Amino acid sequence: MANMPRSKVIHNEWTTDEIDEILEHYKPVTIPVSISVKGNQKVLGFSEAERILRKAKLISLEPCWCRLKLKNCDGPIDVCICVDTEAELAISERDGWKATFEEAMAALKKSHKAGLVHLAYEFEGHEMRSICSCCACCCHTLAAITRFGYGDIVGRADVIAVHDPSKCNNCKLCVSKCHFDAWNMVVEKVHHYSLKCAGCGVCASFCPTGAIRLVKRKVHRAKEAKKSSRPKKDHLVKRYKSSR
Repeated sequence: MANMPRSKVIHNEWTTDEIDEILEHYKPVTIPVSISVKGNQKVLGFSEAERILRKAKLISLEPCWCRLKLKNCDGPIDVCICVDTEAELAISERDGWKATFEEAMAALKKSHKAGLVHLAYEFEGHEMRSICSCCACCCHTLAAITRFGYGDIVGRADVIAVHDPSKCNNCKLCVSKCHFDAWNMVVEKVHHYSLKCAGCGVCASFCPTGAIRLVKRKVHRAKEAKKSSRPKKDHLVKRYKSSR
């Protein structure tokens, strides 16, 4: 099981120059996996990743360069996936090897079980040509967000985590597993900071009581907007008193 950012000391670190150079040519996008969504909608097991892989003419696997370089955790190594032209480069110029669709999906499942975040990297022309399984302690992209203040460089998934306090036992597992610092303890109670949530689904996968689920981000925003537009109770009381 990979050690998550809150329980792991960062011994080795990226430089800002390295991060700028790496992120210059592409945009990472969060892929949620194996998570049920309320209602008839469902993020079918690795659906977005599966769509990318099924369309590929060539698939490759290769070691995670980030974890090999920094060695800040014991997350799985041979889980970086490339497709088509990027797979050709991985095989011919890096340490990649040709993989089947089944082998690539198995790598995704292995890294998800380890609590890693799946990021698909979008290159010029809006083509997804690589899928990485990332940790905040080693991955350059998540390091840029969590420690270097790069903000929203990752495109968020179209789902978001929602917390049900009535089911929560405050075990803090979501706090320790989240790579985006979207969970924390407030007065000994678990609190979710939705603005930080990328929708990766790691917290929901590990929640032992089912207190966390993923819902469509648009639906969640609509509900939150509706709540904020309702007049508060004390305003209603004032209106009632003034009308008497």
